[in-house]
Amino acid sequence: MDYSNQGYKEWITEVNFLGIVKHPNLVNLVGYCAEDDERGIQRLLVYELMPNRSLEDHLLGRISSKLSWLLRLKIALDAAHGLAFLHEEMDFQLIFRDFKTSNILLDEHFNAKLSDFGLARHGPAEGVGHISTSVVGTVGYAAPEYVQTGKLTAKSDVWSFGVVLYELITGRRSLDRNLPRSEQKLLDWVKPYATDPKKLHLVIDPRLEGQYCPKSAQKLVALANKCLMKQPKSRPRMSEVVVMLEHIIEMPNVKTIPKALNASSYAIEDDNDKTVNVKERSSFRHRVFELREIIRLRKLDWPVMRLGRTL
Repeated sequence: MDYSNQGYKEWITEVNFLGIVKHPNLVNLVGYCAEDDERGIQRLLVYELMPNRSLEDHLLGRISSKLSWLLRLKIALDAAHGLAFLHEEMDFQLIFRDFKTSNILLDEHFNAKLSDFGLARHGPAEGVGHISTSVVGTVGYAAPEYVQTGKLTAKSDVWSFGVVLYELITGRRSLDRNLPRSEQKLLDWVKPYATDPKKLHLVIDPRLEGQYCPKSAQKLVALANKCLMKQPKSRPRMSEVVVMLEHIIEMPNVKTIPKALNASSYAIEDDNDKTVNVKERSSFRHRVFELREIIRLRKLDWPVMRLGRTL
C-alpha cells in the first residue's frame, strides 16, 4: 500500500467514483477499509472477483492459456465501451489517465472491466479545451502531448487505447527493456510493418499460430493508427471506436476462426502452475465482507468526500 498523501488521494478518488457509478465494463467495488497501525494508515479496496486476472497477465504469458483473435477483439470492445461511458455517457466527463493492460480485468466469461481509477480526473468544463495537471500514468501509454505539456483531454485516453490495441495485435508490452534496442518501444517497432499489408503478419502475436482473420487485423491496425494520430483532435471519440470495433467483429470469417482458448473450462494457472477452478475461487465471494460489515467491525470514522471534489 502507498501510505503517502498521494496514495490517500487515489484511494479516496476510487472509493468516491466506484461507490456510485455502475457499468458492465467497470469493475464493481465490494467494500473498502482503512486502519491505523505502526506503519500508518493501511488502506484496502475490495473488488469483485475477476478470476481470469488482467489482460496483461495473458499477453505476457503469466497464464498458460492463449487468447483467441475473436476474444482479443471482444476484450478491446468491452474496454472501449468502458472508456466511452466515462467520456461521453455520464453527467460529467471522467478521464481515466492510466489506461493499460494491467487495468483491464477479466471475469469468468472473459468480459473485460476497467479497474484502478485512482488517477482519474474530471474532464474540462464545457467550452474549455483541456485541463492542466501534473503528468502521471505509465511510461509507454501516456499521450505525447500530455507528457510534454501536462494538458489533459479525453483524447489522451484514446492514445492509450491505441497502444493497447497494438499490444493485443502483437502480444508485446508497450515498453520492454529485455528486447533488442530496436524492438524495445512497441510503437517504433511496428511502424515499418503496420503500413504494409504484406508485412503485417510479421508482427502478429505468434501465439495465435496463424489463427486470425488478416483483413480484420488490417482494420484493427488502421483503427489503432487513428487512435495514435499526432494531433489529439484527429483521434476518434471512444463512441466512434466502439462502432468501428463492432464492424470489425462482424466482418466475414472473424467469428469462424478456430479458438485458441477453450473458454468453456474457465480454468487458469497461477504463477506456481497450480490449476485453479473458477467455481472454487468464486466461493471467495461469500467470504468478502460487505461495506456495512467492514464499518461495523472496524468501527472507523470514514472520510466522506463528494464525487467531484477536487483532490
